[in-house]
Amino acid sequence: MEKQNKIVGGLALIALIALVAAYFSPIWWVSLTAPNYPEDAFPDGIRIHFHFDGVYNGCRAAGKDTRMAGEIIQKDLSHEDERWNPILDAQKNVDQGAEGLDCVHEMNTINHYVGMFPIATGAPVEKPLAKFFFGFFATMIVAFALPTKRARLATLAAGFTAVAAWMLVDQFALGRLDTHVQAYMQETGTFFKEPERIQAWGDNVRLITQIVIFGLIAVMGVVVAGTAKLRRFQLLLALVPALLPFFFLVTYAAWLWFFGHNLHPWGAFTVKPFMPTVFGEGKVAQFSTYSYPYWGYALLMLIFVSLGLALLIRRKQLREHPEME
Repeated sequence: MEKQNKIVGGLALIALIALVAAYFSPIWWVSLTAPNYPEDAFPDGIRIHFHFDGVYNGCRAAGKDTRMAGEIIQKDLSHEDERWNPILDAQKNVDQGAEGLDCVHEMNTINHYVGMFPIATGAPVEKPLAKFFFGFFATMIVAFALPTKRARLATLAAGFTAVAAWMLVDQFALGRLDTHVQAYMQETGTFFKEPERIQAWGDNVRLITQIVIFGLIAVMGVVVAGTAKLRRFQLLLALVPALLPFFFLVTYAAWLWFFGHNLHPWGAFTVKPFMPTVFGEGKVAQFSTYSYPYWGYALLMLIFVSLGLALLIRRKQLREHPEME
């Protein structure tokens, strides 16, 4: 049984490392291509990356010798601009530090023409609380790896207390919840100015966030109590984090549905409500859409496989060793 415990611990460690890495990784990518975004200038199309804590720019700077890289943007020179020295600056890499187009902003601009709200409108509760859920999952994984009930309960109690305190201080004491709600309302009203509606949405975000925060703390208590009272409850400590790739897909698809079925009537073009492409290729007007998992999703699958194997081993241990707590 000692060997099995070491295997379970090793698999849990792999899952824990993958969990931490996944939080900082792009999980999914979406790209739009169209004739007015030629491949030479936009090699990735209008591309964005979905992380657990937000949506980020996925566009790269134009490569050397491409048409975009060769274009010159002129502006009025100021006293802060250095003059080009043909001798000293001949070997200077003028492209150093170049950044790609802000494709999140570009996609928001494209989408608003059909009445779609800005991307930041999506998952306003999930994104700021994601780090706390990851702390919750990490605590469960560490506790699951431990072979004794006493160590398991001590880890759960200490870990959950730390996560709960962190969450309460971050969201309430430091005012991050209020800051987030204000930023959410400002972003939501970028294109469609409806103060009353946006205020109502902001109030909902605040209320639901508070419910989720205290609900998560209550769930922590249930997990500790269940682990203390029920022998096989410990299997849930691995099962719940293992399902993270499925949690992401369900949430991602649900918010795509929200965007496609809540089109604002003030859009420049009228289209019927639609379901944006979750996986694969699609077509909307002259735009081709591409939606695929990125390398961060492979980390989620690694968590699923590692914890799945660890769970099966622990389940076998519980069945073959009735004395095991």
